[in-house]
Amino acid sequence: MPTITLNRKVFENLVGRRLPDEKLKDRISMLGTDIESVSEREIVVEVFPNRPDMLSEQGFARAFSSFIGEKSGLRPYTAKKSDYEVIIEKGVDAVRPWAACAVVKGISFDGEKIKEVIQIQEKLHVTYGRNRKKVAIGVYPLEKIAFPVRFVGEDPKKVSFQPLEFPKEITGLQVLSQHPAGREYGHLLEGKDRFPFFIDSAGKVLSMPPIINSHDVGKITESSSEVFIECSGFDYDVLHRCLCIIVTALADMGGEIYSVAVKKDGKALLSPDLSPHKHAIALDAVNKRLGLSLKETELKKHLAAMGIGYEKGHALVPCYRADVLHEVDLIEAVAIAYGYDKFEENIPSVATIASESPFAVFVARIANILVGLGLLEVMTYHLASVGMQQEKMCSDIPLVALANAESLEYNTCRAWMIPCLLDVLQKNKLHEYPQHIFDCGTCFMPAKKSEDSDTGVVEHDRLAVALCSENADYTAIRQVLDYVLRTIGVGYAIRPVEHPSFIAGRVGRVTVAGKDVAYIGEIHPEVLAHFELKFPVAAFELNMSTLFGDDTFI
Repeated sequence: MPTITLNRKVFENLVGRRLPDEKLKDRISMLGTDIESVSEREIVVEVFPNRPDMLSEQGFARAFSSFIGEKSGLRPYTAKKSDYEVIIEKGVDAVRPWAACAVVKGISFDGEKIKEVIQIQEKLHVTYGRNRKKVAIGVYPLEKIAFPVRFVGEDPKKVSFQPLEFPKEITGLQVLSQHPAGREYGHLLEGKDRFPFFIDSAGKVLSMPPIINSHDVGKITESSSEVFIECSGFDYDVLHRCLCIIVTALADMGGEIYSVAVKKDGKALLSPDLSPHKHAIALDAVNKRLGLSLKETELKKHLAAMGIGYEKGHALVPCYRADVLHEVDLIEAVAIAYGYDKFEENIPSVATIASESPFAVFVARIANILVGLGLLEVMTYHLASVGMQQEKMCSDIPLVALANAESLEYNTCRAWMIPCLLDVLQKNKLHEYPQHIFDCGTCFMPAKKSEDSDTGVVEHDRLAVALCSENADYTAIRQVLDYVLRTIGVGYAIRPVEHPSFIAGRVGRVTVAGKDVAYIGEIHPEVLAHFELKFPVAAFELNMSTLFGDDTFI
């Protein structure tokens, strides 16, 4: 978990109250964060990754003051209109296609406030931004920028600028090898023909995300009072949430937020939108989950203690909260506000003898076989993107899409697991080969008319195996499948089929006792290109639910 150091004087001024050390430690712990130390000058706390809005004095104080009842309820934030524009050009589509931007004015920067801005930027980079891969943040003195600003993709050999704290001007490509930040984060742009740059209308380079700002335009000082903020990456919703976290913290420093028109493909988005998001919350569901008998007025009070509004069966979630995805997240917030120390401990009246389920034993047995073959087990998410499951795989497999997805990165339940393994391989392509991996997990498919399902969704547990190396082929993956099935005593047959995700003539359908249980083959080169993989991949995906339901292996 990320650790932040809070200036105690700044924190207490924002909270509006000074608490004794013991009381402070107790309340911080009950808020759901771990406290490491408290001194007269500093408070050191560990913040859970699901609360990036608390990674600053301003964000932490905002949450804490609500929790102790000093300034409870939904905090209103507004963005004034402006004429500032950022134009996203098509050249960045392949490297970093989106940006969310804002302007904040009226901040009296001093050494302490600059330190606070640097801390929240660095902590968000590491956590919410996944070491700048998901989100890269830039903060610039507004007075040095001529609008409109263009976000462009250019040949890195042809763009030169002086990187932050670097003695001379060098090209974008040279930054990767000569600047410390370039050596640390250069892998994020490795192999790209174009690098992303923010360039103002006067032709000055603001930054080369996600690597470094320019020395001339990308450095705030104590003379700065107005700043331009941009968050660049791949998912606008994620970037916008990160931007809201930053600008609301700056607003709590005394700044005024101004919107920026972000233009892309002929359309304009007004950034940021600081209005709260509505999420349904049922009082009955809260009481059932928590074993309480709260009234609606009490529910509203507890939500207010967590900085969340309430209106006619809906919670009003602040724009900077990234942790509320489902009603259960709101119920957790109510539990924290109610106080975990107030819940009564009850011993269950039912006596049972625990044992591992036969299916779990079966899955563990197969996993141990694969580990014995030298494969590495990975764990991937149940949620995925439509692009990963269909478009990248050249497939039109039916999906169970999320009705209210908070992110394009996770907007559907996975229907099969091979795309998830290819995504793992893509994220680890800079590591040593061969990479032989497997995963066991649940997949979700829309129920057919012949299938009995109350929810309209059918779940199957699957095993996916992927071999990635210069020698990975059908023979190699067939040997793995053969060893697994023969070890558990299952006879099988394979018939040739066609599948758009596999190479024609090198893909088969595996049957056990007349039932189709797996696809096996070599992944199509077009699919490999979509995942930016240079080595061949051979894979199979086995429906373990169907296999377990067959008595042939028992």
